[in-house]
Parts: sequence; C-alpha cells; structure tokens
Amino acid sequence: MHAVVYGLAAAALALAVRSLVALRRSRRDYAERLADRCQNRYLPRVTLIVPVKGPEEGLAENLRSLARQDYPDYELIVTARSEADVPAATVPDRARLVLAGDGDPSTGEKVNNLVAAVKHASAETEVFAFADSDGRVEAGWLRALVAPLAEPGVGAATGYRVYVPEPPDAPSLLRALWNGSILGSLGAGDSPLVWGGAMAIRRETFIQARVLQSWRGTVSDDYALAEAVRRAGMRIRFAPGALVASTDRVTVRALAAWVRRQLVITRVYNPRLWRMALWATAVYCGASIASLATVISGEIAGWGLLALLAAQEILKANGWMRLAAAALPAAQLWAERYGKRLACWAPLSPWIWLAGLALSACSREIEWRGRRYRLSPPRSTVR
Repeated sequence: MHAVVYGLAAAALALAVRSLVALRRSRRDYAERLADRCQNRYLPRVTLIVPVKGPEEGLAENLRSLARQDYPDYELIVTARSEADVPAATVPDRARLVLAGDGDPSTGEKVNNLVAAVKHASAETEVFAFADSDGRVEAGWLRALVAPLAEPGVGAATGYRVYVPEPPDAPSLLRALWNGSILGSLGAGDSPLVWGGAMAIRRETFIQARVLQSWRGTVSDDYALAEAVRRAGMRIRFAPGALVASTDRVTVRALAAWVRRQLVITRVYNPRLWRMALWATAVYCGASIASLATVISGEIAGWGLLALLAAQEILKANGWMRLAAAALPAAQLWAERYGKRLACWAPLSPWIWLAGLALSACSREIEWRGRRYRLSPPRSTVR
C-alpha cells in the first residue's frame, strides 16, 4: 500500500515540476516576445473574420474591439447563417456582413460561416485571421497574432482565451481555472493546439494545406486547421500578445456542458491529446485518493502528501495567471482583485478535468449553439 501511495505521489509531483519548469520558460518567452511585438515589420493585408450566432453578453463591444485594431491594412467580416443571428446595432460600421445560409448539412454551422467569409475575402488579402464573438481584445491584438507568420516554417499562429468573470462566482472561477491550466501549456516552440478564437494563417498556406477541404464535414475549425497545417509540414506558433479576455459568467450546469463539449471534441479530433490529459489527471487524482486513504488509516504522512499536491496546483494557477497578466491588461487588473480567490479554488482543477474526461469518454454527441452534432471524423452528422 505504501509503495502505491508514494509511487503515485511521486509521479504527480514529477508532472507538477515539469509543468512549473515549463511555466518558467514561458515567462521568459513572453517577456522577450511582448517586448518585440511593437517592432514587428510584417504587416500584410489581413481579412479578419468573426462568426456571430445570436445575442450574447457584451457582443457589440467585443465586435468594436475588433474594429479598432492598431493595424494599417485589414478588413473585418462579420459572418452568420442568417440575418436573424445578427442582433441589431451590433455590427461595426467598418465591418462587412456575410450571410452563409444553410451550407453543407454535414458541417458545423460555425465552420460553414467561416467558409463563406473566406470565399468573400478581398482578393488582395494575404492573411486570414479569425476571432470569436464572445471575447474582447486589445488594440495590438491583430499585430501580435500575425507576427509569428513571418518566422520560417510557421504555418499558423494562435492566441488563447483568458476568462476574467466580473464579478466572479464559483462556477465561473472553476471555468477560469480549467481553461487557464491549458494556457500554462502554451509557450515557446511548436504549439500543441490552435484556438479558433484567435488564429491566423497565410492565404497561400491556407490553400496549400487544403484547409477548406479539411473543414468539410467537421464542427471543429481549429483542430481541423491545425491538422491540415501539420500535414503540410509546418509548425504552429503561440502569440502571447494575442490573448483574448472573456468576462461572462457561467452556471454549474453550463460549466459541465462546456467542459464536456471541449473534451468530446478533443477526444474525437485529437485522441492523443485527450489520452495525455486522461493519464495526467488519473495520476494526480489517484495520488490524492491514495493519500487520503492513508490519512483515514491514521498515518500523518498522508496530510503532507495532500498538502504538497494542493500546493503544486496553487503554484501552477499562480503561474498561468502571471503569464496572462503580463500580456493582457484586463487579466492583470482581474488578478489583482481576485487572484487569491482563484488560487484557493486551484486544487479542484484536476477534479474538473476528471469529471469532464469521464463525461466525454463514452459519447460523440455535442450540443453547440442550439444544434446537436454527432462527431464521426472525417464527417459529422447535424441533428
């Protein structure tokens, strides 16, 4: 029994040390690249595309932030299935509205909207950039997102979302924790993922990698784009200056549905990443349960193991919060006000992962923006 307990605890702490070392490297990378981003001279013509699906909190201001980018030459396209999906007085004056209609019945609605917008992009466009309608960005966001595309071998660039719920409640803090743990894995080198709410790709790469063909029959624009880029032999680069702030809150039920949906999509479209998450989560939660068992049996050493396991989660949460605060003013202000509260909830993060992985393990169906999909690569079924 002791060998099992200490073996699991050692494995969990080894994973934690690896994560903390990666966070330290990321801090150096953030500092260097954030200092250089304003000096970037790669400023190609960009078409920035944002899909909209009905009313949501802060939509008008989110779209205005995309229309106010400090970038010399870009067009903004707002795209939707129909006019009914675009709330009145939300589309900025400088934006162009593209309606996609029903599109391919085996393809997700968001992807159909993106396809229509790409086909309506200016002929002079050199780079396609994509954003989500539920995030708010800084004026330098587009510059930062496009900058990595100037590097040799880079096929796509990505930012990421930071949840800064205002004011925070328990479910919203837990979502911020779960999401933030992914941010901690992004840094220098080849990014393990692309996030659809902040991604950019050169037009020639988009064509060469056959992204339109990869999008056919999928509900996941970002996983499909990442796979296409990698098949073409190119890397994905994370842009720390392209973080996006989301201030909305969530209920317990919505949190469970959201985490499950993210992990079902991951299991179907990137099973290797899903299995890695399952293994790491099982190690931590197994170590916690084994340590608790030793406490119940009266061994004081179990308390020390539980304290170590909790402490490493707090350190990781503080680490990714520092990364977000370095790149995003909204995250810095939020961390100053609520960072300690978030850290108190940090030991629960692996258990959210465990619940989400369990919920996603035996299903391929998701509900997204009012529509149900059955995921079955390379095609999906819309219900």
